[in-house]
Amino acid sequence: MIRIGNSSIEARAHALLMEGRELRDAGRYDEARPILAEALKAVESAFGPNSLDTAKVLNQIGMLGKYDGQFDDAFVAYSRALAIAEKKAGHETAFAADLFHNLGGLEHARGRFTEGEPYARRSVQIREKLLGPDHSDTAADVAALGAILEGEGRYEEAESMYDRALATFQKTFGPENYDVAVNLNNLAALYHKTGRIKESEELYRQALAMKEKLLGPNHPDVAMTLNNMAVLYKSQKRFEEAAEAYRRAITIFEASLQPPHPKIVTCRENYERLKQEMEGRAVTKS
Repeated sequence: MIRIGNSSIEARAHALLMEGRELRDAGRYDEARPILAEALKAVESAFGPNSLDTAKVLNQIGMLGKYDGQFDDAFVAYSRALAIAEKKAGHETAFAADLFHNLGGLEHARGRFTEGEPYARRSVQIREKLLGPDHSDTAADVAALGAILEGEGRYEEAESMYDRALATFQKTFGPENYDVAVNLNNLAALYHKTGRIKESEELYRQALAMKEKLLGPNHPDVAMTLNNMAVLYKSQKRFEEAAEAYRRAITIFEASLQPPHPKIVTCRENYERLKQEMEGRAVTKS
């Protein structure tokens, strides 16, 4: 949150930031990008290009870049924000932890897990020092580290992180919360990779129902879980269920993301491989 002063420029910067965040969180990325760009211009004009307020808007722009696939832009925004934050406020602040968390998440989205691990571990270290090991903000960092460890194939370590984070979220927020849903989805994917198919499907169903309720049925996060469920169904040769999940996921992604976003590409490639396998089986049977 940027500070609100008396000038019309400051008030406009704040209003634009809030509007941009709302659009981004609703999955309306094309609409959010120009609004956040205007917010950055306004806050730089009001407080200067190297102010903490500017860094906070840059962080929001970085988050948008991760979500809509503009990864290089996101890295530039996050890195600039981190440099400002460390110079102005120090190396062990909540904002610095946020930025390390986000940089780790960006590298995870790029599939560069080894590069992301130091960022993720740094965010956990700072947050534990500031808030303790059982705070919900610490749990978010722990979950993000778990995702990176999973990407590196370190499944036992990843599961321990997910379990720890999920327990904290459920204790803090109750059984139905966005962070709970995300961690259920992550655990489901890990269970699938480690052969626990029945448990994986049950967690995916819980995550999907929770995301649909909390975010609406056409949010990109819903599509992520649908894609994952389709992968699970295909592995069990439940081809029709997999095809339906892929089709719905693609429809959601294409309505909210710009091609060639990696999520669209991956989901479409998965669906095409599924169709080829289904066609091959049909030919064999005939």
